[in-house]
Amino acid sequence: MSEVQRGCFITLEGGEGVGKTTNLAYLTQQLQAASIPWIATREPGGTPLAERIRDLLLANDGEKPHELTELLLMFAARAQHLEEVIKPALAAGTWVVCDRFTDATYAYQGRGRGQSESRIHQLEKLVQENLEPDLTFLLDMPVEAATARVAARGQQPDRFEQEHQAFFQRVREGYLNQALKNPLRFRVINADQSLEAVQKDLKEALIPSLLAWKNQQEKEGRDA
Repeated sequence: MSEVQRGCFITLEGGEGVGKTTNLAYLTQQLQAASIPWIATREPGGTPLAERIRDLLLANDGEKPHELTELLLMFAARAQHLEEVIKPALAAGTWVVCDRFTDATYAYQGRGRGQSESRIHQLEKLVQENLEPDLTFLLDMPVEAATARVAARGQQPDRFEQEHQAFFQRVREGYLNQALKNPLRFRVINADQSLEAVQKDLKEALIPSLLAWKNQQEKEGRDA
């Protein structure tokens, strides 16, 4: 019996208001159309325990987490998420599409909050070992335009969405720095264009991964 092909780990990153929710749904539609087994998940969150940690992180009321507490909670939720959801799915050959992952920690808790990259890197290695996404889409747009999108929703903002623009500018810079450091993994998508144009760029960037999966499936069929 041939070994199960490991699933592909795709992450979707970006600051507030860039359209991650809409475009994550679009990506999973593309996987569905290609008959690829997939799950969609998010961070922080993805399991009942990790979702409770998410509630603590996003809450506007009560005690505000210290910056280090926030960082540790992010990785605590991530450890649970990895062991309970992400690793088992990938091992079973299922593709995982995740709304944010560790690049968000470098952007938000690192560049945004001022936590050192070396501290984040230590926690990353402890929690993830050598696991990292195979492909990361970064939806990028100017902070002013993204902030206007969030305001237009008319919803009660969470603790992060209430931050000032200087914070979000640092987050954007943190994301772009991650993309610069990991050019083989990242695909930077201009989110400040029409939804049709954004999704066209996403599909074009996804095609090589779809073709690689199809070729591997055909090879396994010939070897069976």
